[in-house]
Amino acid sequence: MLYQRVLSAVAGIPVFLLAVWYGGWAHFALTVLIMILALFELNKIFVRMDLRPPLAAMTAGVLILSASAYRGGAETLGLAVTPVVMLLLLSGVIRYPAVMPGDVASGLAGTLYIGLLVYFYLIRTLDGGLAWVLTMLAGTWVGDTAAYFVGKKMGRHKLAPRLSPGKTVEGALGGLAGSVLGTSLVYLLYPADSLSVVAALGLLVGAAGLLGDLFESSLKRSAGIKDTGGMIPGHGGILDRFDSMLFAAPAAYYFITLFVAG
Repeated sequence: MLYQRVLSAVAGIPVFLLAVWYGGWAHFALTVLIMILALFELNKIFVRMDLRPPLAAMTAGVLILSASAYRGGAETLGLAVTPVVMLLLLSGVIRYPAVMPGDVASGLAGTLYIGLLVYFYLIRTLDGGLAWVLTMLAGTWVGDTAAYFVGKKMGRHKLAPRLSPGKTVEGALGGLAGSVLGTSLVYLLYPADSLSVVAALGLLVGAAGLLGDLFESSLKRSAGIKDTGGMIPGHGGILDRFDSMLFAAPAAYYFITLFVAG
């Protein structure tokens, strides 16, 4: 399992970081690709829960949110939510009774959930965006890695046994420390702001990433599955790899805009 994780990282991270470094359409295309793949995995989870969300409408909704962010930034996302909601509601009318109100509700929630990943692109559009997105990624990835190893070696007290029996308090604390360490290391290469601000961002990203991980665990436990897919050897599916970022990216974006750029 560990060697698969390492091989996947060696093969995938350089391509991933190249798109982030290039920015613009490359970063946007990478973000949309991840969102669509994650959406299809989420749809399979819903099906396991005996739900039939309108996948076509969900896909259209994610594309609307993405296009809105690309054209107008975070300021236009609120405007884009209304047509997305209307689109999902309309699908429940057109496709009734194949799509029931509960299916529409799960589809709407799933669309907005996956839509959170658009902040991964939006961070790159900020002043000093490359440094900030690398800081967020380091905080998320190093935190995940630290939580995994600290939990394996030192984990004694269960963090959320009903959601994720393998997670421990010790692993969570190790993950938070790893997130602060990861963001601080990026600061040495790209000093986007003061070290204290970067460390605070690391702590926020670590906490948000943990919540994102736990939420995805609740989805998998409800569906009775271990992984959301097998696309990334050693990690599982796209959602398994990016669940932390779904919460960490918007948290980082608003931290930067409110306490740094503001």
